[in-house]
Amino acid sequence: MILKYIQIITTTPTKKDAEKITNIIVEKRLGACAQIVGPIISTYWWKGKIEKSEEWQCIIKSKKKLYNKVEKIIKKVHTYDVPEIISIPIINGNKEYLKWLDGEVGLS
Repeated sequence: MILKYIQIITTTPTKKDAEKITNIIVEKRLGACAQIVGPIISTYWWKGKIEKSEEWQCIIKSKKKLYNKVEKIIKKVHTYDVPEIISIPIINGNKEYLKWLDGEVGLS
């Protein structure tokens, strides 16, 4: 399978922020599906010290060719100075699910 499908992950400080981002991405047909997981606890370095905070994780199912558009929207809406925005390739998947994903993204 050609690696054209991805999951894009970002974290937000509130559930409301996560819902705002995922709603925009799905409404614009840049993601076929977006899940919100949380709350989670993140531990990370920030400005020279270890921080710990409660966050909400967004997992967006999309296509590799749409990554830059999704990243641009997340950066515009996100409240963090440096938001986590990463993509993970989908190497294999249920053919019917991937066909559905194909039909739901990139329509706008």
